[in-house]
Parts: sequence; C-alpha cells; structure tokens
Amino acid sequence: MPPPIHPSGSPIRIILLASVLKPLDDTRMYGKFACTLARRPATTVHVAGRQASSVPTTPANVHLHTLLTGTRMSWARLGAQRRYWQLLQRLRPDLVVVHAPELLPLTLLWQRLAPYRRFLYDIRENYALNVSTQRVYGGFTRRWLAAGLRWVEAWAARHAAGLILAEESYAQELPFLKALPPSRVVTLENKYQPAAGEVPRTEPRPLPAVHEPLRLLYSGTVSELNGIHQALKLTEELHHQRPGGALLTVIGFCQQPDLLRTLQQLQQTNPPWLRLLVHGATPVAHSAIVAEIQRSHVGLLLYQPHPSSERCRPTKLFEYLAHGLPMLIPFNPLWEAYIRRYEAGLVVDLHSIPEAATSLLAVTELPATTKPVFYPIGIPDDAFWASEGIKLGRLVDSIG
Repeated sequence: MPPPIHPSGSPIRIILLASVLKPLDDTRMYGKFACTLARRPATTVHVAGRQASSVPTTPANVHLHTLLTGTRMSWARLGAQRRYWQLLQRLRPDLVVVHAPELLPLTLLWQRLAPYRRFLYDIRENYALNVSTQRVYGGFTRRWLAAGLRWVEAWAARHAAGLILAEESYAQELPFLKALPPSRVVTLENKYQPAAGEVPRTEPRPLPAVHEPLRLLYSGTVSELNGIHQALKLTEELHHQRPGGALLTVIGFCQQPDLLRTLQQLQQTNPPWLRLLVHGATPVAHSAIVAEIQRSHVGLLLYQPHPSSERCRPTKLFEYLAHGLPMLIPFNPLWEAYIRRYEAGLVVDLHSIPEAATSLLAVTELPATTKPVFYPIGIPDDAFWASEGIKLGRLVDSIG
C-alpha cells in the first residue's frame, strides 16, 4: 500500500514524535509509536524528548533528538520549547505526533503558518483532572493551571487531524471530545510491546517453594498515591510469616523528595526484605524494569483510591499480564475484570495489610500441581500492543 498523500501534495514520509518530559526511550512514544510507524514503507521517524538514562539501539530510519537535559522543574524546559521549534523548522515533518500538552501552543503556531500541516495529539493523561486533584500545586495555581490545560487541549482538538486516547475513560471525561466526529478519535491503550530481540514468555512464572524467598515487585512511579507504603508493610509482614522470607524490589523514579529520603533512610537500616533501585526523579531504563519483572514472582499494584487513577488501566497492569506475573490489586472493577478473566492474581483490601499477606501466603503454600495457580489458560494475547499498533497504522493512513 503506498503511503497516504499529504494535503501539500507529498506523501507522509517524515514523522516527528515529541514530548518534553518523556525520555527518549519512553515505552509509549518510542517503544510503541516510533517502532510501529518506522515499519511503514519509505518513512523516517524522529523522536524528541528528555535525555534518557540509556539510549536505545534504533532502526536506521529512527532518529533521536534531546529536548531536555535538566530536571522537570528547571528553566531548561524553556530551552526545550526553543529546540522543539527548531526541529519543526529543520525537519519539516509531514506529520507531528504531540505527546505533551505543553508543546501544543507551538504546534498550533507551526500549523497556522501553513494550514496543510497535520498533527495528532496523544492524550496520555487527563491532565486537568490530575492537576486539580493531586495537590502538587497550591490552590490558586492548581485552578489556573487546570483551566489553562483544558483550554489549550480544547483548542488543539479543533485543529488536530486526530486525537489518540491512552484510556477509554477519557472519551467520557474530556468535554471537548463531544464536539468531534468519532472517526477523529481512537483509543490506543498502553499494552505491552516486547523490545527488539525479546522473546515473550509463553508460560506463567511458577511460584517458589515455601523455603525459597518470594520476590515481590513494585515498579514505575514511586509515590504514596501508588501504594509504596502498603507495599513495604505487606512485604515486611510476609517476610516474618513465610519460611523462605520475602524480598521487595522497588524500581522506578520518585519525584517526592521527602518520600525519597524516607526510603533511603529505610534502606540504610539494611532490612533483609527490601531492595531499592530508585535514583530520585531520574527515569529508569525500561529494560531494567522488564528484567525485574522477569525475575519476580508477584507484582504489586496497590494504588490508593483516587479520581486520577480509578478509571485508568496502569501500564504495568499490561506489563505484568504479558509476562504472566501474578498481581495483587485493590478493589477496582476495571482492573478486577482482567484479574478474574485470566486468574492473574488476587484482589486485596488495602485497609487490612495483614489479611492481604495471609491471602497471598496461603496461595504460595498450595501443593504443586500440573495446573498453574495463576494464568491457567496461559498468557493473554490481549495484553500486547499488536492490536493497538494496527489501529495506529489505520489512523495515519486516514490522514489526507
């Protein structure tokens, strides 16, 4: 199939994917979008983002550009805007995929200077809801910033060639979507895309014998809202109850300085049940997280109930499913549907950590049988990105 014809008269051959804060090896922008689009014939893909802790080996037609080398709260973010504008002028992309709302104003200006230019907006979060409910900013700043985000997103939605939603729930949550035809909006969930050369598991990971340590995993953003304290309490409880003990690996990044200090102080006491792989706000290479998933026995998704996450499916839900890793999750109908459908873990009460530990302990002490305790019908195909990649290709094909 020939590439779609751009309204300017030339085919879509140069695609720019851009974010300020997402690292160049970001699992969605690079691992899923860039690697999928790079398979299109006669196409060159450029990825612009934050400096990554490790630079991935890219296909010959994928090029990386650093927009930000400083911290997320530094003045370097203004320089990132300048570098983004320079990239737009130098690369002259046929299509831009914007992965961050702060790049929308310059993208809209770029389009206004030549109306045939096309861009897609990838809505990765309900940004206005997050800002207004997570209390990272003060009251007045929070309201002003949330209103500004919603305004610029609504403005961009009217001019974008298409909108991409990372969560199905955004279709109901974002009011500006109601004015758009359904054909311009597509949901692409954060399902798992194996890295180049990675051989996905075909069988779930077996649980260890009772005299062996039970390896628990907490990966991704380390925060109180995401249940780090519950993960620590649960592991300590299990370690004292289980003959082989338990070991919690915490790997990810932490943007809360007080919480980071608390974790580092805990680590200095050398608890035998904790392994901390957190280096402040610096993003962790996704390959390192995948390596920990592959050596763990149970993944923890102990999110606290909150409006910003209760209607979302976390990326690590799909990562754990794709690796056949059993999970512990709180009560959440959206997540429970996956857990119960594939018998992929346990639903626990976050208000009773000892009870949760007892439930997990009972499962790990079951006698070995020919039928796995978890994932008895195998690892679900529904956890993988392939289906979403097809939808992304169709969306790009429809432009022009």
